[in-house]
Amino acid sequence: MVSRVSTGGNYSAVLANLIAAQQRQTDAGEKVSSQKNGSDLKDYSRNAEMLTAMRSIDTRLAGYTEQNKLVNDKLITQDFALNQVADAAQTARQAIAEAIASGRVDTLMQDMQGAFRNGVEGLNSRYGGKYLFSGGQVDTPPFSATSLSDLTIPATNVADYFHNDTFIAQAKVDDSTLVNTGFLADAFGTGMMEAFKAVQAFHEGADGPFNGNLTDAQRTFLEGQLQVWDSVYNDQINIAGRNGMVQSRVESVKEDLVIRTNSIKSMIGDIVDADMTLAISNLEQAQISVQAAAQVFIALKESSLLNVLR
Repeated sequence: MVSRVSTGGNYSAVLANLIAAQQRQTDAGEKVSSQKNGSDLKDYSRNAEMLTAMRSIDTRLAGYTEQNKLVNDKLITQDFALNQVADAAQTARQAIAEAIASGRVDTLMQDMQGAFRNGVEGLNSRYGGKYLFSGGQVDTPPFSATSLSDLTIPATNVADYFHNDTFIAQAKVDDSTLVNTGFLADAFGTGMMEAFKAVQAFHEGADGPFNGNLTDAQRTFLEGQLQVWDSVYNDQINIAGRNGMVQSRVESVKEDLVIRTNSIKSMIGDIVDADMTLAISNLEQAQISVQAAAQVFIALKESSLLNVLR
């Protein structure tokens, strides 16, 4: 039996090889251009389920990373505000100590008013347009007194000037870490405002006002106030320290998120990123295959019987 080889059959075989070689060249070129092993999940069919899970984790980690940036920014602003309140307490204590040392109280109440004003600014600090220490009442200033004399208005208490509620803000900074990021104005401001009120009340009372030389009664009172203000200042420093501890915790979680994010991206890259050395080699081989198939096609065309009969 003799096998017949037709020109048409040869053309079909060579053309099929040429088309296949061109497709391989196109695929290899796309891989080199994109530096990826595929463009969608069907190109990663063997690892599609794993890849989907890892990308879900990567997205979640990215969300936590962004959340941590916002939390850290808030805590930085909060740290400044809490230290401002602590500085106000220290300023008031220093003004009293200097008055005792000099024996004169000419500017004591002006100094106390300045310290009071700084303390109020700290209590009413805002972040992103919202009051930091108001709890859930973020659009309401947590403290409303504007001068020392407000504190001694008859039938009023220091508590009447605090307007925060009891809500303490929290933030979930990773899958297993929930931190309290909020502080309430009345929780750390009441003691200081009570101390301011005591000085103002004495100033307005029978042994006041504070003006000129210290009297014996005024000296005794102010000496007793030094311990009060030491306690107030220490309380403010402790609150600022608690905020700092939260900052440290958030920073620690941030570092862990960076490590986990880099790890998951590396795992994803092992699946989706092309081996460029291999990809370039495949592209070069595909180009050679196209050239070879084209040469065979041309040679077959030139050896056709039709060319002989012309």
